[in-house]
Amino acid sequence: MDISLILLGLFYLLAPAIILYLTKKSSIVKKLGSIVVAYGIGIAMSLLGFLPEGSAQIQDIMTSASVPIAIPLLLFPTKIKEWFSLAGPTFMALIVGLISVVLMVFIGYFLFKPEEDEGFWKVGALLIGVYTGGTPNLASLKAMLDVSNETYLVVHSYDMVFSTLYFLFLITIGQKFFRLFLPAFKHPEGVKEVYADEEEVFDKIFNRNSFWPLTKVFGLAVLILAISAGLASLLPEEYFMIVVILSLSTLALSATFIPGVNKIDKSFDLGMYFILVFSVSVASMVNLKELVSASLDLIYYPAFVIFGSLALQSIISRFTKTDVDTLMITSTALICSPPFVPVVSSVINNRNMLVPGITVGLIGYAVGNYLGFIVGEILQFL
Repeated sequence: MDISLILLGLFYLLAPAIILYLTKKSSIVKKLGSIVVAYGIGIAMSLLGFLPEGSAQIQDIMTSASVPIAIPLLLFPTKIKEWFSLAGPTFMALIVGLISVVLMVFIGYFLFKPEEDEGFWKVGALLIGVYTGGTPNLASLKAMLDVSNETYLVVHSYDMVFSTLYFLFLITIGQKFFRLFLPAFKHPEGVKEVYADEEEVFDKIFNRNSFWPLTKVFGLAVLILAISAGLASLLPEEYFMIVVILSLSTLALSATFIPGVNKIDKSFDLGMYFILVFSVSVASMVNLKELVSASLDLIYYPAFVIFGSLALQSIISRFTKTDVDTLMITSTALICSPPFVPVVSSVINNRNMLVPGITVGLIGYAVGNYLGFIVGEILQFL
C-alpha cells in the first residue's frame, strides 16, 4: 500500500486526539464541540485537496470499521436496571418525547417526500436515530440501511444547524416560555441538589490507569463484533449490516449484566473516540457542490422534526401536567443527546434533573437503532 494512504489512515485514527487537545486549549473549539470540529477538519481535507489518490479505500475502511467498534463501547456503561427507577413524571416525559419524534417523522415524510425519491424513507430512519439517540445511532443506521455518503452528510450537517438553534432557544428563553403554560418544577423535600461530575469528558481514556480496563472492554467489543459478523454471514448478503448492527446492540446490552462490565465508565469515552474517527473520515468524503445544492426537502425535514416534536411534546405535557424542567431536560436528552443535559440543568438551575436526564439520553442511545430500523421499514412500504 502507498505510504501516503498509510499516513492518511494514521491521521484518521489520531485526529480525534488532536481535536480533544484543541478543546482543552481553545474555548472557541470547546464551545463548537468535538463532533462539529471533526466535521470541519474532514471537510477542509476534502476542499483543500489534502487527500491522496486512492483515499476512498482508506475512507471506506475507517467508516465501516469505526461504528461497529463504537457501538458496544458506548452501550457497556448502560445500567438497564436503573431505567426502571425513573420517576413517574420523567418516564412519562420520555414516552411522550419518543412518541412526538416518531409522529413528526411520519408526518414530515408525507409532507416533504419527493415523488421521484424512492429512498426518502431512509432519511426518516436517520432522523429517528439521531433524535431519539444521537450521532452514534445516526452513523449506525447509515451503515444498516446503506445510506449514501451525500445524503448522510446533508442530513447530519443541517441537523447540527437546526439543533444549535433549538439548543439556543432552550438555554435562553426556553424556561420562561414554557412557564407560560406548564407548571414549575417542585423540588422534593429533603432531597439535596445533585451536581455534575466536573471531570472533563475523554480525560479518562488518556490516563495510564485506564489502559488495562479499556483494553478489556475493547477486546470484549471486538469479540461481540466477531460474533455478530458470524451470525450475519449466515444470512443473505443484503441483510449483513442490519444483522451486524442489531446484534451488536443486543449483545452489548446483554453484556452489561456481566459483573464489572458497566462499571468501566471509560468505555463510553473510548466509544465516542471512534465516533470522532468516523466523523472525520466521512466528512472528508464531502462534495461541497452536492451539500449546497441539496434538495430543500432534506433541509426542511430535520427542522420540522426538531421543532415539531418539541411543540407536540409541549402540548401533550400541558395535559399530562409535566413540569417545565422535566420537559426541557427530556427533550434535550433525546434531541441533543446526554452530553448537553448538564448544560441545560445548570441553566435552569435544577441539578436534580441531571441524573434522570442522562438516564433518558442513554435509553435513547440504546433504543435508537431498533426504533430507527423499525420506523424505516414501515416508511418504506407506505
